[in-house]
Amino acid sequence: MAANPIQIVPLRADAIAPVGAPQLTYRGGPLLTSVEVFLFFWGDVWQQDPQAALVQQLNGFFDFVLTSSLMDQLSEYSVQGMPLGHGMRIGTTVIAGVPPANVADADIQQFIQQELGSDPAVPQPTPNSLYYVYLPPGVTVGLDGQSSCVNFCGYHSNTGNIFYAVMPYPDCSGCMGGLTVLDALSSTSSHELCEAVTDPIPGQGWYDDQNGEIGDICAWQTKQLNGYTVQLEWSNKQGQCA
Repeated sequence: MAANPIQIVPLRADAIAPVGAPQLTYRGGPLLTSVEVFLFFWGDVWQQDPQAALVQQLNGFFDFVLTSSLMDQLSEYSVQGMPLGHGMRIGTTVIAGVPPANVADADIQQFIQQELGSDPAVPQPTPNSLYYVYLPPGVTVGLDGQSSCVNFCGYHSNTGNIFYAVMPYPDCSGCMGGLTVLDALSSTSSHELCEAVTDPIPGQGWYDDQNGEIGDICAWQTKQLNGYTVQLEWSNKQGQCA
């Protein structure tokens, strides 16, 4: 199954309230112990401002956040033989061309596999690899009968041993959450990062049957780290979003 995607900002704050007392439990699957993030920016528009500036800003965001206190928080979800630690950004590439106006999850998987097979600059997957795919404005992503900017703002999933996260451009109010484009993207990106680290094969890592993954429980609750907007994540230890 695909991960519970991060939903659009609800009309009512209580629309995303957790069901019961959240408690993530470990289901026996893999974890990304030292996550290695590679960023794809799909489309010519990422070579021109303002999107070109966003590429550099998101590079800086990942360079910071992957060794930040946000990653330290996740250490409580370490299991025997799989300690969760810091990660690193291992590269970024802008892929020329114009993506279709409507892209399905199967298209995203094909895109990643095509780049892995054709571009020697794209690192081959390891047990810690996480590929992000950022889409340009005006592209709608479809997942399980739902659509970006209508039902969700991002998600992560896997195809075999390839773990990936999909970041539609937040060109709708429901995925902006009253934030700037950069802040909306960093918030959503941090949500999917923490979920992919703790539950890379959705539902087989740390999961709550009622409330989903670590980020779902705290959706659209944010904080600032070194000037970047990141989402709060659920802490079993603290019994709250932190």
